[in-house]
Amino acid sequence: MKSKVSNGFQIIQDLIKLRWVPEILKSIQLGNQHYSEILKSIPYMSHTELNRKLAILVEKNVIEKTVKDKTIYYSLLSFGKDLVHIIRHLEDLEEKYFQAFKMH
Repeated sequence: MKSKVSNGFQIIQDLIKLRWVPEILKSIQLGNQHYSEILKSIPYMSHTELNRKLAILVEKNVIEKTVKDKTIYYSLLSFGKDLVHIIRHLEDLEEKYFQAFKMH
C-alpha cells in the first residue's frame, strides 16, 4: 500500500515540477482551449515546448485533446482539475508564508 501512495505522489510531483506545466494547466482552466490561446497566454514559451508539454499531459491523462470541425481543443480531465487545485493551493501557501522572504 505504501509504495502505491509513494508512486502516485511521485507522478503528481513529477508533473507539477515540469517547466511550464502549471502555467499550461492554469491557462486551460481559465478558458484557453486552443493551442494559439494557450501559447499567447504564457509569455516566453516556445511552440516546441508547448507541443512537448501538451503531448505529455495528454499521455498522462491530465488533459484531453479533441478535434471538432477540424479545430483542436484542449480541456482538463478530472486529474488535470485536481492538479490545478493543488497548484493553486501551493501558490496560496507561497503567498501566505513566503512573501515576506521575497522582500528581503
